[in-house]
Amino acid sequence: MDLKNSSKQVSRKHVSITASSQGNLQIFVAGQNPVVVRSGSERRKLLPQMSSALHVGDVIEFLPGKLAYRLTSDSLLGSRPQDSETFLQASCRDEENVRKRKSQVLEDEAIARALQFASSSHQHGFSRSRLCSVKEPKLDGMEMGASGTEEPVTSQRLSSSFQLMRVRNLPQWANKGCVGIGDVIQGKVQVALLSNYMVDIGWLLGACPLLRKVPRVVVIHGESGQSLELLQNSKPCDWVLHKPPLRLSYGTHHSKAMLLVYPTGVRVIVHTANLIHVDWNNKSQGLWMQDFPWKTDACKGKKSSVFENDLVQYLTALEWPGCTTVLPEQGEVRINAAFFHKFDFSSATVRLIASVPGYHQGHNLSKWGHMKLRKVLQEQSFEQEFKGAPIVYQFSSLGSLDEKWLSELAASMQAGSTFEKEPLGHGATQFIWPTVEDIRCSLEGYAAGNAVPSPQKNVERGFLSKYWSHWQADHSGRSHAMPHIKSYLRYHDQCLAWFLLTSSNLSKAAWGSLVKSGSQLMIRSYELGVLFLPHLVRAQFESPSFSCTEDFSPLLPQQNEKEVEKPVRHPKLVTMCWKGSASVEHGGSTMQQQDGVVVVRLPLPYALPPTKYRPEDRPWSWDRQYHQPDVYGEVWPRSVKLYSQAL
Repeated sequence: MDLKNSSKQVSRKHVSITASSQGNLQIFVAGQNPVVVRSGSERRKLLPQMSSALHVGDVIEFLPGKLAYRLTSDSLLGSRPQDSETFLQASCRDEENVRKRKSQVLEDEAIARALQFASSSHQHGFSRSRLCSVKEPKLDGMEMGASGTEEPVTSQRLSSSFQLMRVRNLPQWANKGCVGIGDVIQGKVQVALLSNYMVDIGWLLGACPLLRKVPRVVVIHGESGQSLELLQNSKPCDWVLHKPPLRLSYGTHHSKAMLLVYPTGVRVIVHTANLIHVDWNNKSQGLWMQDFPWKTDACKGKKSSVFENDLVQYLTALEWPGCTTVLPEQGEVRINAAFFHKFDFSSATVRLIASVPGYHQGHNLSKWGHMKLRKVLQEQSFEQEFKGAPIVYQFSSLGSLDEKWLSELAASMQAGSTFEKEPLGHGATQFIWPTVEDIRCSLEGYAAGNAVPSPQKNVERGFLSKYWSHWQADHSGRSHAMPHIKSYLRYHDQCLAWFLLTSSNLSKAAWGSLVKSGSQLMIRSYELGVLFLPHLVRAQFESPSFSCTEDFSPLLPQQNEKEVEKPVRHPKLVTMCWKGSASVEHGGSTMQQQDGVVVVRLPLPYALPPTKYRPEDRPWSWDRQYHQPDVYGEVWPRSVKLYSQAL
């Protein structure tokens, strides 16, 4: 049976409707969520595995969410006479994702998030200008629609960089230098390891059809329940699935990364998007990638790099048993954690900061989570200007926090010293978090709030009010593209002491919490991030950027040989708004050498310094009711009515 006005929520079998030879209809609840059947004034709730008589004109409501359809005679006409059963497809996958988010958020350690309701502006007669008085950035380019043209991103620029991801319906200038999934998964990929929390195989293969041709694909995921069943049923038969063990309750596999093996090397990608449509099209997201060559005979006997050790240790912690495949010029090989010792990671431009579930103690105490970040920062020296400088936490989900744990985390974020050996010390902490108005006036309206899944009891704690700052991103064109990116940094003006792009939200589950008088670090979830440090850009400047998909090509602007040989002093990380001499792209990293100083501009999507909340601003919490209509005329919670004809 075809459903009129169906949405992307309708994705798999939920109920079946059968017709007898006499024409009598019966509904059977095949899914795990209840439904309500309304016949006139009568209302019947059917639990899983229950059945009931059904009549033309009855309304079927799928719970939760009250997604509703009216059964009409027209909907039955498309069935062939020999078909004894017709299926009503409902939002089983989306409901399961919402259930996952709610169960984890309510345990105060939520990191999960769900698919949004699919909405498009042409379905509603409301305009942004009428509903929201929000300052729009100046648009220097043409508006790019969902099918608008996009400038291709070359491997030359991508070979070692931090990029923003493209967002649909932004002005053209705002997506310049930004990437989509097809820009990073390209070329002659032999093995693809895709690590994520949520995975939509149908969308993934549609967005990146190249994956169908990859000989070996491994998906390391965090799905469970019906979402896992769907993943298993929809994947190509030769793909391998692995869910890392969760040794503590309420944790998730939340890391978002890709490892792509080529005949010439490996591409490592760490990003912030689930492998689902909305994350790669509607959200503000970030991505780092770098290509590395196979080790030569000359370097095989050398000591492994820090990046290599961190990567292999993290992959080992996933407890993936590995698989066998055949590689050109390599023959049959075993792909597992140890396999990645075969690549030369000595030119890595970042440090890995990962989290792994468990109670970590002894020499492992500083191996994961915020204690790993503390250890790495303690080893660094920074410019004097960062002493006492403010620190930004930018995240899309908030756990159940207390002031003691925030002080513990701050001790890690504040680590490091100046070149004069003075501790950087305390700096003001600022949380970037969308307000209710930010969500209401966003590209998705209130639906964007599904991806900012924190309840009142976590968000509206009195001691948090001093930290709140706006998501403000006019300079990147993303003020209305709600963030799913997670980032942490320390800054002075537009200069950055360090910058962390990560999957970690602000929660104990993600970062870990010290227990047993500080002798153990308890972590619940798998997370992965990359830390940008000024001294690491030296390798990026001095070496050509290796590419797995094209010939070697430097990431730098054209320079003569004499300039390249200048001594590199005081590398500097800056934002796009730094007032230097070089022109920049909005979405990608750029580099220059100025007076002997290497300057790397990172495309930080939000403005520094962050703007503090005004007295009338309220932080978004997704379990409140909001009655002022959004840009699509909707209120929150959304009342979705998708009847096949008007009631």
